[in-house]
Amino acid sequence: MRAILRQTLALGLLFGLTVSCSEEFLNLPPEDSLTDGSFYTNDAQLMAATATLYNLVWFDYNDKASYNIGDFRGGTTLDAYSDRDNVEFKTTASTIDNGVAWRAFFNVIGQANTTMLNIRQSESAELSEEARQIAIAECRFMRAAAYEHLVMNWGPVPIITNNIDLLEDPLSIRRHTVESIWEFITRDYLAAAQDLPETRSQEGRVTSWSAEGMLSRTYLTRAGVVGASGNRDQTFLDSAKYYAQRVIESSGASLLPEYADLFTIPYDNNAESLFSLQWAFASGEWGSNNSLPAYLTPTGALGNGDGWGGAKGATFWQLSLYDGFEQIDEITLQGRTVDSRLHATFMLPGAYYPELPYADGNGDVAVGYTVPEPGGDLATTVDFAAYKKYVVGRLSPTEAISQHYSHDTYMLRLAEVYLNYVDAAIGNDDVTTDPQAIDYFNAVHERATSQTVADEVSELDLLEERAKEFAGESRFWYDLVRIHYYDPELAYEVISNQDRGLYSIEPDNPTDPTQWTIQQISWDANRFFSASSANFRLPLPINEISSAPNLLEEPVDYEF
Repeated sequence: MRAILRQTLALGLLFGLTVSCSEEFLNLPPEDSLTDGSFYTNDAQLMAATATLYNLVWFDYNDKASYNIGDFRGGTTLDAYSDRDNVEFKTTASTIDNGVAWRAFFNVIGQANTTMLNIRQSESAELSEEARQIAIAECRFMRAAAYEHLVMNWGPVPIITNNIDLLEDPLSIRRHTVESIWEFITRDYLAAAQDLPETRSQEGRVTSWSAEGMLSRTYLTRAGVVGASGNRDQTFLDSAKYYAQRVIESSGASLLPEYADLFTIPYDNNAESLFSLQWAFASGEWGSNNSLPAYLTPTGALGNGDGWGGAKGATFWQLSLYDGFEQIDEITLQGRTVDSRLHATFMLPGAYYPELPYADGNGDVAVGYTVPEPGGDLATTVDFAAYKKYVVGRLSPTEAISQHYSHDTYMLRLAEVYLNYVDAAIGNDDVTTDPQAIDYFNAVHERATSQTVADEVSELDLLEERAKEFAGESRFWYDLVRIHYYDPELAYEVISNQDRGLYSIEPDNPTDPTQWTIQQISWDANRFFSASSANFRLPLPINEISSAPNLLEEPVDYEF
């Protein structure tokens, strides 16, 4: 177990965590724990306090809500039978993961606020100023990350900086405007970039470069928020390019040479990871473990007492994006895996994964999993290009048990920063010919395809590249939200053209396939879904409206 996670558990023993599974998003901690001036007495306790911000507070979001929102709504993946609200854009105020995600993000914010308050009130002479500065910067970084998710999913939300104030009058909570929230996020990331160290203070910790990478994302998004007449603000686009280039050229981070290595053990905290949630296999410590692989692993043969992702996989639309596949007719794709991201992200029948341990027919653990060939008629058998990302296979009981994994969750990779620069270079044009942008685009694209683009990259090229690069990482929905800020009709058009229906897959050779035929299921007419201003944003969760009815009032500007 990493040191950061040992400190997470130590904090729970020392002080008791303020995180809970409360159904109220305000999640108010006890007042006496907020006002104790001796809460942290040394640097080690302070590092333990901020360690919780890398795992426990994110747990409920990471568990299932992450892919429900980021991938199912984004159209890169689906579940054929469950969680259909987000797949079909029918999410309601009562949809479970809608409320779970909301409360998880406010858990992050509440823990960050509480920790900062106690740091500032601590009177211990053994607590160094450097440790205080770094810890507060980590809190502000995580608070910004949580608010980024909140504002992109629900629009106006309350800005909370001091949870103790809410003890006095929790019903006075008001939402703040989208513009205010993005300004708040920017200020937090700027402060974090200034006060975090350039190198990790501990494995898995964020750095000033992590914050600058998030600033490239933030300014890119804000350019659409404050833009006028469908155009993005050029000053913010320039800022996005500035921070992206700084991270690319000066951070020391680098793209891994092989894309598949990003998701092959051991991949945690690699050279490409700028911000990851840090998890541990801790069979007795619910919340510091990563439960996500349990729901994505397609079969019990690959699971560790779990493996419940058999009906989850790539959408037909997502598969149609990969180089090497062509549309043969209106209902059929045919091709091979020219793009290495397909094999590394989704499992096609006959595909071989030498790195995956699995339980064979005799109950023994073997290495080298081959995806079974589907049975039945091509037109009537439902198959799934199942998840491969975050699937780690059958491990020993000392490494994983059901829903308990130690493998990190990416929140920001360097590849995104490369593509953020390209996006900012396209700006308000249809294409970019900026040589630097072309080089950055090729760095990502060529790693997966061994091919380079010509002398320009279009907005559509970039959008599809993001879908292929980050499918299964809960990111593509947020790309659509960023577009929606300045061009809602384009976001709606992309969604309406995504085939999210059922399909079958047939390899040309079940033991050593060289190509696959992917065909829509003829009886499934439920393939395309529409987004509009009425259903694009997530609705406020019903339980939160009940506990804080002022959430229904018009948002106000935040006073900085």
